[in-house]
Amino acid sequence: MIPPMQDELTTAIAADLGVTSLSLEEQKTLISQFGEIALKAATLSVVGKLAEDKREAFIKLAEAGAAPALKAFLDTEVPDHEALVKAAVAEEVKRFRAFQAP
Repeated sequence: MIPPMQDELTTAIAADLGVTSLSLEEQKTLISQFGEIALKAATLSVVGKLAEDKREAFIKLAEAGAAPALKAFLDTEVPDHEALVKAAVAEEVKRFRAFQAP
């Protein structure tokens, strides 16, 4: 990713998470940690929609790092996977912000 774009993205995520008052280094660390949590939540949300007999195929594609094949698989098996991912990430942002609230 081009650094200016990355900086813009970091700024936008920091604003969404409500951590703009932290130092840039603290923001990046927090965003990185949040990203891992959001990715796990999104993955669990999608896997939960897969038929039991399709989960093994999902795991193999994910472990192989075959992004185009994984997307094609999900497009077929969980047509609304992109909406599920967005909803899962939005929910994690909501939880994070609630946790921060005094």
